[in-house]
Amino acid sequence: MSKLVTIYGGSGFVGRYIARRMASEGWRVRVAVRRPNEAMHVKPYGVVGQVEPVLCNVRDDASVAAALKGADAVVNCVGILNERGKNGFDSVQVDGAERIARAAAKAGVLRMVHLSAIGADAESDSDYLRSKAEGEAAVLKHMPQAMILRPSVIFGPEDQFFNRFAGMTRLGPILAAPGAETKFQPVFVDDVAQAAAKGVMGEAEPDVYELGGPDVASLRSLLQMMLTIIHRRRIILGMPGFAARLMASVFDFAKFASFGLFPNNLLTRDQVKCLQIDNVVSAGAKGFDALGIEPVTMASVLPEYLWKFRPSGQYDEIKDSAKNLRA
Repeated sequence: MSKLVTIYGGSGFVGRYIARRMASEGWRVRVAVRRPNEAMHVKPYGVVGQVEPVLCNVRDDASVAAALKGADAVVNCVGILNERGKNGFDSVQVDGAERIARAAAKAGVLRMVHLSAIGADAESDSDYLRSKAEGEAAVLKHMPQAMILRPSVIFGPEDQFFNRFAGMTRLGPILAAPGAETKFQPVFVDDVAQAAAKGVMGEAEPDVYELGGPDVASLRSLLQMMLTIIHRRRIILGMPGFAARLMASVFDFAKFASFGLFPNNLLTRDQVKCLQIDNVVSAGAKGFDALGIEPVTMASVLPEYLWKFRPSGQYDEIKDSAKNLRA
């Protein structure tokens, strides 16, 4: 019988790519999510019955343990960028991660891959980065042989980075950029999935790996690249720290005053803190080289999904070509 991997958060942005990778390797894949009926898009990744969504909440011991039953390996992709209700940074990225690792150890699972983030630091002023570091420690306490992946900003067709900024270009001539000079090392989502698959299959040493793509650039430069791809001209307005904090405070207050009806998916004070720190691979850190993976460039991927933000969508290139026609 083929081996089984349980992927917590396996229907999300990164998790779905890991699920597809593992299915292509012949593994059975159990996708543990809060709403299985909204995760049916993962089923075609394999043959009938190979990839199955199951109900699970990482804040509940029983459902976490049930999702692990019979698994040979486990991957934790559950994470949040913005707190909402009971799903806070600590409850999801610390307690949830520890709950999964504890259940995996109790079940005798030998391999675990945990998705963290570059910049994870237990002493960070950012609750996001602090909770990521504490989540790593919690996982290693129960599963010392776990593989920890720390990617930079992840890009791909379903990302919330380039897609979000590209969508904002439709709102006006100015593109606000808090932390415009902060450096990033964007990494393609399937490269991260490939690294995770190596951990699941035992093809990589258990360790902490920082994953960044071949290009390092400031946020301003990344936005300019995006604007070139989508054929739009916008003024990139770099926001000083105090202005970004003020804007984020207004949005956070609106969330508080509306009792969460306004979720503030725009900019939080915690995100402003993150944007003040360069998001690049540390000197001497293990990365793609240690895994034998050559990461792809942004230029080879971004045009494949950002075309929809062009003024005429898929017809923009046809129009450009038509301009060169002679009567």
